[in-house]
Amino acid sequence: MDCYEITAFGSLVRSTRPDPRPGPFEVAVRLRAASLNYRDLLVLKGRYPNARLPLVPLSDGAGEVRETGEGVTRFKVGDRVAAIFNQAWIEGPPPPRPRALGGDIDGMLAKTVVLPESGLVRLPDSLSFEEGATLPCAAVTAWNALFERTRLRPGQSVLVQGTGGVSLFALQFAKMAGAFVILISRSAEKIARVLPLGVDRAIDTERVPDWEREVLDMTGGQGVDHVVEVGGAQTLPRSLSATRPLGHVAVIGVLSGGEVRLPIFSLLSRQIQLSGIYVGNRDHFENMNAAIAKNGLHPNIGRVFPFSGASEAFRVLESGAFTGKLVISFEG
Repeated sequence: MDCYEITAFGSLVRSTRPDPRPGPFEVAVRLRAASLNYRDLLVLKGRYPNARLPLVPLSDGAGEVRETGEGVTRFKVGDRVAAIFNQAWIEGPPPPRPRALGGDIDGMLAKTVVLPESGLVRLPDSLSFEEGATLPCAAVTAWNALFERTRLRPGQSVLVQGTGGVSLFALQFAKMAGAFVILISRSAEKIARVLPLGVDRAIDTERVPDWEREVLDMTGGQGVDHVVEVGGAQTLPRSLSATRPLGHVAVIGVLSGGEVRLPIFSLLSRQIQLSGIYVGNRDHFENMNAAIAKNGLHPNIGRVFPFSGASEAFRVLESGAFTGKLVISFEG
């Protein structure tokens, strides 16, 4: 199969391997599209824990079943599928030893992959392969944060940070559920791009650096019900200040660093729930797909690259000069 192996950032070496065949209870998938996450950049730079380099990058991909191995019952040839992020996490609590694509094991930047049938889900019929490829990491993470670890209800308020994949999926899911959404970003241009997705209020943090105070003003001094926290060290204390008593903060990202000083007394006295979110399991993915199909939701794609443009896609990811998801189409 044609694929890419990581050697160092900016150096993705194309290699040719024998076309893989599925064994018992395995499925060969002809990939049609893949998408990038910030995690992939950390892997590429050798800054992601437990990543085994060199490897085939990317956790997110979608395609069609090309061949099934003996004993496979979940899928048939021609089915449209996506792979789950952690191939070992089917249901319940996370396993002690993860098998995350593009980190623990080879990922999805390949023309054909062979995976256990248990590690795949069907795509909603309403989505293209490019849209389906955006789901496994960012979308499942946002879904888990708002509907599995907690239960977002109509009329509640949600704070999302920035205009990356997780944040925009959280925005779309929250609006789908009838929530009031506040978005913060340090780029007025990016705010303007995503307003059509249904943002109720937006805060330009370049103009309003103490944005947590603005959030309190917007919520009558109470704070929001839920925060999708992707910033890390510089944003988490402010997120706690912007959360109502008994509210929920889903901690997802470390964009501004991973070591945080927390206002413990405030956290305890207001009884805020902190949840660490690391994507989700297959059940979460399938629950999310059902909601996507029922509500006609379409992922927000910022830019599509050809398979030969994988290196350029990583450079754009590093630049941060985009909104939505960066997708690689294998048809180009």
